[in-house]
Amino acid sequence: MWSTALLLASLAQAHKPSDSYLTLTTLNDLIAVRWDVALRDLDPELGLDVNDDGLLTWGEIRSRGTDIAAFVLPQIGVSAGNHPCTLTHDPAKFHRTDDPALKVAPKGSGGLRPLSVSPDVGMSLAAHSDGVYAVLQYRLNCSTPIDMLAVDYHLFSASDPTHRGIVSVTTVASGSQAPLTSSLAVLGPSSSHYVFSMANASRLSTLRAFIIEGMWHIWLGFDHVLFLLTLLLPSVLLLRRPAATARSAVAVTTLDVLRIVTAFTVAHSLTLTLAVLDWVRLPSRLVESGIALTVLLGALNNIRPVLRERRWLAAFLFGLIHGFGFAGALKALQLPTGELAVSLFGFNLGVEIGQLVIVAIFVPIAFYLRDTWVYRVGIVRGGSILIALIAVVWFIERAWDIKLLTP
Repeated sequence: MWSTALLLASLAQAHKPSDSYLTLTTLNDLIAVRWDVALRDLDPELGLDVNDDGLLTWGEIRSRGTDIAAFVLPQIGVSAGNHPCTLTHDPAKFHRTDDPALKVAPKGSGGLRPLSVSPDVGMSLAAHSDGVYAVLQYRLNCSTPIDMLAVDYHLFSASDPTHRGIVSVTTVASGSQAPLTSSLAVLGPSSSHYVFSMANASRLSTLRAFIIEGMWHIWLGFDHVLFLLTLLLPSVLLLRRPAATARSAVAVTTLDVLRIVTAFTVAHSLTLTLAVLDWVRLPSRLVESGIALTVLLGALNNIRPVLRERRWLAAFLFGLIHGFGFAGALKALQLPTGELAVSLFGFNLGVEIGQLVIVAIFVPIAFYLRDTWVYRVGIVRGGSILIALIAVVWFIERAWDIKLLTP
């Protein structure tokens, strides 16, 4: 059965941060809502895996549909002006085809008809690049024309401070499926309130939202961070001759870091673009397993060096794989063509900013400690062994779809 097979891998993904995808499509005073929430995030909160076998089936999800809706829906508040928007009472809405707002809402529920979990809310499943999501669909009535839309987002705010909601708001005209304006924002525990202007949707706000999303993606993508660190660890050790001056050591270290960061940036930017544009497609399991393997090989190179001064080459070749991993976060949004270029540029820029922050923090500390036993043996060798062990676990989990340490 499609749904059971799809759900088997839903909790096995180890690296992607917790995101949900909220799409609001406005038409006059109505809002069509589609909210994709990862089952791997809902399971710890609601105990969806009833038999505790590490797998989720459609039967388990279907029996808890009402509980999922009761948990998720109160975590968001939507208001137009000073008027709260409330659930409509239209039991037939999930099968209507004449509502332009519903037509614009993104597809991807795997061919399953929505299950009515209440008179006002339908639920189905959707496959994203990182697993299976519960899709809640309903409509809101705002009782006033929507010029300004305020969204308050609190999903998982008490249990996961790293969770973010990617909120997309689109306005359509009556009788048309073409969006008039669209805007995006990234909300979470630290920024739970946002006001969308329907009349003046700004590409700048979309750019800003995806810069922030790109920064968080690399900071919380621990496999990306560990891979980068494995390449940077030896950079401060390339010039350690007694006669070397601090000035020459700084120059050698800086040049090596620049080569690595530039090669990694060019490589993952290339494949990120190709994947988001759907010019190249790779299976998610292959990409995630490959990323774990790059971390392992980077760590092993520090333990028994094969590449020393040419680690930038590894940064480029392996960075191609990491780019496909970055693309998963953007592809899950099913962005309209008009927003794709802006969001792609912003996300990529955010990744680079986040990467440079890591470099700016790590390299000065490493340079200061470079002549100590703690750094040369404890951090470089001992840290690389630890990273290699973590990467082995990741690789096994992702390649064979089993859980060892990942909760």
